[in-house]
Amino acid sequence: MEIKNSFFSGFYKRRQSAGVILALCCLSTVAPAQIDSLRAKIEQISIRAKGNVGVGIELIETGDTLTVNGNRHFPMQSVYKFPLALAFLHQVDEGKLSLEQKIHISKSELLPNTWSPLRDKYPNGNVDLCLDEILIATVSQSDNNGCDILFRLVGGPKSVNEYIHSLGVKGIAIAATEEEMHREWSVQYSNWSTPSAHLQILKIFHGQAILSQQSTDFLRQIMVKTSTGPRRIKGLLPADAIVAHKTGSSGANDKGVSAATNDVGIVTLPDGRHLSMVVFVSDALAEEPILEGVIAEIAKAAWDAFAVKRSVVPQ
Repeated sequence: MEIKNSFFSGFYKRRQSAGVILALCCLSTVAPAQIDSLRAKIEQISIRAKGNVGVGIELIETGDTLTVNGNRHFPMQSVYKFPLALAFLHQVDEGKLSLEQKIHISKSELLPNTWSPLRDKYPNGNVDLCLDEILIATVSQSDNNGCDILFRLVGGPKSVNEYIHSLGVKGIAIAATEEEMHREWSVQYSNWSTPSAHLQILKIFHGQAILSQQSTDFLRQIMVKTSTGPRRIKGLLPADAIVAHKTGSSGANDKGVSAATNDVGIVTLPDGRHLSMVVFVSDALAEEPILEGVIAEIAKAAWDAFAVKRSVVPQ
């Protein structure tokens, strides 16, 4: 298991600058012993998945980062609806699309035998829907039909892949639609990401470097309202914790193997700082409640390591 830890890297070199030391004392609150403890907990928790576990944790304000299997490829499943939403809202900001515009949705676009609250709401199709309703369903409810409708609007998976790569994020591949993934189990592996890449995406999104303020706030809001995966990152955190996240799930095949049980997001800590979390679990033999528990326990361990009051330095 590969573990990369950049906490306090170069700390002693920075002692020459009193101003930098003060800033670090105010922002960094995790002692080396706590880092070692977090590392050990992640290793121990991951064993229960009986599969591959990839983790990325970053305190955005300081850049302190911990990754486990950070450069390994993991199938994203519906996690890729987050980068899709970024690409979609980028086109909204460019004026190519509008959240208020309506498009006609035929019954044939609301495919059966797939997760789709939109289809359940409009079983006969032939409705005109605003794009904001489709985006909300795609992100907050992980609607698979909504996902593919958005793909068609922005130019397909290839277009989204190129957009994300243009942001400098290379450790990701977006190649297939939800419909294509449902045809063949192996296709889902063509949509992959490394934990490190998704940490990059979360940080870019949080920094408002790519979308307008309005689009950033809108996407953050619907990610906070995500109704899927309540027992994953959010599972063991305080009930009032603010978590903007996106899940992804494959379910198990006839051999009992779950290709993907995932959750990625940004957690707001009690003092207002932000902790990015990426947990990918792939090719796992444990049952779903255990896999979700693994994600929840890793998230709680990270929360416990970082959710402390900032150090106060005398002036």
